[in-house]
Amino acid sequence: MGAVEGFAEASAISGRTAAAIADSIEAGVRGGQLPAGGRLPAIRALAAHLGVNPNTVSAAYRLGRERGLLEAAGRSGTRVLARPATAPRGQVGPDLPPGVLDLSRGEPDGALLPPLELPASRPARNYSDAAGAPVQADLARVARTALDGAGVPAEHVTCTSGALDAIERTLLAHLRPGDRVAVEDPGWPSLLDLLAATGLVADPVAVDDEGPRAEGLTAALRRGARAVVVTARAQNPTGAAISPARAQLLRQVLAAAPGALVVEDDHGAGITGAALQTLAGATDAWAHVRSASKASGPDLRCAVLAGDATTVARVTGRLRLGPGWVSHLLQEATARAWGAPGFGSATAVYDARRQALLDELAARGVGAAGRTGLNVWVPVPDEAAVVSGLLARGVAAAPGSRFRLSAAPGVRLTSAALAVEDAPGVAAAVAEVLRPRAYLGV
Repeated sequence: MGAVEGFAEASAISGRTAAAIADSIEAGVRGGQLPAGGRLPAIRALAAHLGVNPNTVSAAYRLGRERGLLEAAGRSGTRVLARPATAPRGQVGPDLPPGVLDLSRGEPDGALLPPLELPASRPARNYSDAAGAPVQADLARVARTALDGAGVPAEHVTCTSGALDAIERTLLAHLRPGDRVAVEDPGWPSLLDLLAATGLVADPVAVDDEGPRAEGLTAALRRGARAVVVTARAQNPTGAAISPARAQLLRQVLAAAPGALVVEDDHGAGITGAALQTLAGATDAWAHVRSASKASGPDLRCAVLAGDATTVARVTGRLRLGPGWVSHLLQEATARAWGAPGFGSATAVYDARRQALLDELAARGVGAAGRTGLNVWVPVPDEAAVVSGLLARGVAAAPGSRFRLSAAPGVRLTSAALAVEDAPGVAAAVAEVLRPRAYLGV
């Protein structure tokens, strides 16, 4: 076999059948020989290299996409996903040098997370009891009270293992591979990875401080999007929160597409004081997902999903065929967390830290977004140069390429654990990196 010109990584790919080639690609991704984001050889070139029919390589690449390893990148061919399914969720970059202030991870401040309160004792349950009650009674009561008060119809609810689990189950209850899903751009990388891994096509919708832009959603629906995933507040990475005026516009857009599925992610409950402006019920099929991890800790892999009767029944039924139910111990712990008098008390701290960074950036002529939540988004001309420049000054930022589809470049700074007194130093570093490029924000 001859070498594939320009593709040293082709040596990591072998096999004579589609399954064998896909297995070798998976092993190469897992072992690092095929790096995340790297481009694979063209189908015909790899087929010649392996001595197989191009249809065999095409089928292997398709298997790689189905396994959550690869993505079709248009004229650029086929690439390894930026975060392939075989990579650990936390594996987002190299280890940082000692002493670097890490603002790259998008996590809440661990010091502000409340202790988990599991029940000291509880009566034993058998399988039929647990399976017959997908939502534990106390959690259902607390969730319905909160959701009804926020305008989300909560007659039908179920429980999943976190927000992404709820989103995946909801999308797959209605869609098939190849269907288009309107998503925020920039948006949540885990959602983009999920869509690629399940064969769904992400259709970008631009975001500003008030949420997804109505004209962008209109265009996505006209392009054939069968579903839309929106973040109600504390959007990652921009901090957007849907305003009352924007919610009204989006509802008008969705009223013209009653067959579209709307999935609303409200992970921001408890980390932002912004009022929920819900799109729940704007179409026939919808789901509102309220998760616990951001406000109450990552071990609470628990989310309540409210939706139309059909969607909730489909998600619950699929759960019963798999894990059966979410642990009632976790559900009880979530109910206690959401019902505690101090729930959401960290909101003021997060708001103060985020606003301090925004104010310091603005004072130095740097435009940034961060209306709510844990992050600040800074538009930049060159992500790699800014990220490396900040790292040289002792600050780690997340490059916007992880979050973007067609949006302009930017970097994300997590303000969740940034002490207010450290904000001037971070802002000064950002301004210094940007100044030689004569770029002062939006």
